[in-house]
Amino acid sequence: MSYSVQNIRNVCLLGHSGSGKTALAESLLYMTGVIDRMGRAADGNTVCDYDPEETKRQISLSLSMAPLDYKGSRINLMDTPGAFDFAGEAMAALRAADAAIIVCSAKDGVSVGLEKAWKYCEERNMPRFIYISKTDEDNSDYNATFEALRERFGKKIAPVVVPIWDGDKRVTGVIDVLNKRAYEMQKLKRVEIELPADKADVVAEFNDALKESVAETSEDLMEKFFGGEDFTYAEMIQGLRQGVRELSLFPVLCGSAINCLGSLMLMDNIVDLLPNPVEGNYHKATKADGETEEFVVSPGGVPTAFVFKTISDQYGKYSFVKVLSGTITPDMPMVNARTGEKVKLGRLYMIRGKKNAEVKELVCGDIGAIAKMDIKTGDTLCDERKVVSLKNIPFAEPCYSVAIQPKTRGQEDKIAQGLTRLNEEDPTFTVVNNAETHQMVISGAGDMQMDVLVSKLKDRFKVEAELKPTRVPYREKIRKTVQKQGRHKKQTGGSGQFGDVWVRFEYNPEEEDMVFAEEVFGGSVPRNFFPAVEKGLREACLHGPLAGYPLVNLKAVLYDGSYHPVDSSEIAFKTAAQLAYKAAMPEANPVLLEPIGELKVTVPENYTGDVMGDISKRRGTPMGMDPVGDGTQVITAEVPMAEMGTYAIDLRAMTQSRGSFTFHFVRYQDCPPAAQEKAIAEAKAMAEQ
Repeated sequence: MSYSVQNIRNVCLLGHSGSGKTALAESLLYMTGVIDRMGRAADGNTVCDYDPEETKRQISLSLSMAPLDYKGSRINLMDTPGAFDFAGEAMAALRAADAAIIVCSAKDGVSVGLEKAWKYCEERNMPRFIYISKTDEDNSDYNATFEALRERFGKKIAPVVVPIWDGDKRVTGVIDVLNKRAYEMQKLKRVEIELPADKADVVAEFNDALKESVAETSEDLMEKFFGGEDFTYAEMIQGLRQGVRELSLFPVLCGSAINCLGSLMLMDNIVDLLPNPVEGNYHKATKADGETEEFVVSPGGVPTAFVFKTISDQYGKYSFVKVLSGTITPDMPMVNARTGEKVKLGRLYMIRGKKNAEVKELVCGDIGAIAKMDIKTGDTLCDERKVVSLKNIPFAEPCYSVAIQPKTRGQEDKIAQGLTRLNEEDPTFTVVNNAETHQMVISGAGDMQMDVLVSKLKDRFKVEAELKPTRVPYREKIRKTVQKQGRHKKQTGGSGQFGDVWVRFEYNPEEEDMVFAEEVFGGSVPRNFFPAVEKGLREACLHGPLAGYPLVNLKAVLYDGSYHPVDSSEIAFKTAAQLAYKAAMPEANPVLLEPIGELKVTVPENYTGDVMGDISKRRGTPMGMDPVGDGTQVITAEVPMAEMGTYAIDLRAMTQSRGSFTFHFVRYQDCPPAAQEKAIAEAKAMAEQ
């Protein structure tokens, strides 16, 4: 069934890991008859957590779609992981959603995950509800959670549903504040009950607060409110809807996913109060001429769709799209704005968890999937009459790197192919073959993401991999000028080999690459052997005298030597040059150079002391601290790369996951003696393996 854009709601579920997002999605699917029995994460049978890794770990790892139909509307529900290593999935969902429901457990109050979800919504001016979950479980405290929300986010937090509890503070029912009606669940069916007398005052107080919020949305309503007139139900809904859209009101709902308490009321409010795709997310588009303009979501416009997620499983590849203009149909010719190529759309599907159903069209505002197309997450598919490129999804920069290698030699290609496929699904990690350290380096958000990738390589691509720390790309240089002879003489039957050179080695701060020069007089070394001498020295420079790291900032001057008219050859002079290098280096006062990077840490103010102390322990040099508003500081420092291996995990522990950072290489500098000894010992141990 196809819905008009006014009757579509695209909503993402955000919140801390374990707050109950997947269970909530399950209860909404059950209450609308999509499923006939409720799954549980612990049993591995929920609609949204269907990947073997998710069932094994009992947490969500990727964005999952759960579309459902309710009261003549299509609600495209997007369940996202709460674990911070998979925040990229939440970014993708936020791009496709027009509103968010931030799920907050009545046991945990205002968690870090809730704070982050709120920040994501603030950055996007996204309308949002807060849903307080697990209200009927032991140790839950709705009142404490609600008060913590009020204190954190102010008076805009407006309860539209309040719980009823028994003497043990167990929630047994919910009250619709707007309609002043009470309900409880009996065998997973909603039953209306009498409004408890002891709740009448609370409900009246919250109802008045809602009226006050509604009055503030227009002058007419304000006059009516101060005139003592009551609002009609339609005026209340209209005012609340406007308040939600204008971000002057954030409705709070509550319930229990296990027995579906509050689930129908949540869906009523989604349909009544949240914006449709035309009223929703603001999009920026870049036109073919490079100009940026606001993209207007329009059912009557030329077809345009944005790819916000890719899944690639044993059954093939599906590209999740949100249609932002017009209607798309299978076999429709379109243009991929990124490549400029014309493409023909594949079959269209509505996907729910791991199940899919083919559809004949996707209308403006709707979300679906296109099968088996060579397109990537972040691509914009357009009508050739108007080619625009929508802004890409702002994934966080990878900050945690490890080396990956197969447990069985010779399976490097298999790992590379597997990671390429997994990268289609998860663009938040990068893979680089580092020619210098001879490692395949994978970078992402944290150790959990890496662990999941290794598991998926084993399960899906039948290749076992292991993770190792990344090697630091040190360099070496000399600090003293030395001149040495290199003489290569070998006599075997027939013509022998003879090469003899004198080379002066100097420190050259101007050029990182070796500079070769010659000052030979009187033809003591014929000119045709100069290239062989240079080649020999360049090859030698790849291995420094201390730990075998490349030698930089070297000037080598060939100033004398001798040759044999018969026995001299290019290979003999190349070898002689390398002998001169080997003889000179230990006497040239070599030193190890370590890479230094610029670290920028964004943390709440109360963690700055701990973070600064930790930077000092890592031999870092603080460069400054800048406030960026809302009680956050950006600390800038220069830190040796060798000290940053586990920083992503350590910072998370230090700041309860509230801190984030970027780290970029700046320059090389002399390594202090203690750090140099350690690096040389590690290099020797590695060479012996």
